[in-house]
Amino acid sequence: MTDPRQQLHDALDALDAAFAPRTELPVSVGGCTHCYSAADLEALAGPVHQIADDLIRCVAHEAPSHWDDFPGLYRKLTPRTIRFLVADKLNHDMVASWFIAAAWRNWTATECAALEDVWHAWWRSALHSHPSTGDVTHVLETLGVITGTLAPWLTTWAQTRTEAADLHLRDALDQWLIEDELADLHFGFYKELHATPELLPWLLSLEDGRIDADQLVEVVRISSSH
Repeated sequence: MTDPRQQLHDALDALDAAFAPRTELPVSVGGCTHCYSAADLEALAGPVHQIADDLIRCVAHEAPSHWDDFPGLYRKLTPRTIRFLVADKLNHDMVASWFIAAAWRNWTATECAALEDVWHAWWRSALHSHPSTGDVTHVLETLGVITGTLAPWLTTWAQTRTEAADLHLRDALDQWLIEDELADLHFGFYKELHATPELLPWLLSLEDGRIDADQLVEVVRISSSH
């Protein structure tokens, strides 16, 4: 089986190829001239590979209302944005919500399939390495918000019986149990995904020994109050 990190590398390269016809075409870009100079807008209108890293990261975080055609611009910058995202160089919850705002599921079948491959490869890569690049809870939040559900990601986590995956689970619960956050946990910049209804039953369904005994007591206590 190919190393998960190599699978992610290959998926990112495939994403570049899927979006290549769009990323290299010059387009007209209109946006907030208080925040972006004429030179910035001109750069964003040109080939994506020529845009400075700092400008890509800035646009990745910018509110959709700053752009005349936010979905079109975010779509064009997607391959570069995703590489920064998986490298843990972007605000994960904001970028996840912006992909929803850009209606990524309405893009071409080729583009959507390439993105889906990245989502799954990124998750597998995170679960197979501890520590991973970025907090695994941030990866889960990003994928859950972008796809609208935690189900496939939790299924993969349950099926990944590695020391790294179990260490990530312990770390995640350490976060989610602080001040009983797990009791009403929401993901996304706008808190658009209610995670608790999917997380609690999943945690309780895991095989014995996957969750630390003290953590399990707290999970059961929170679940009993729902």
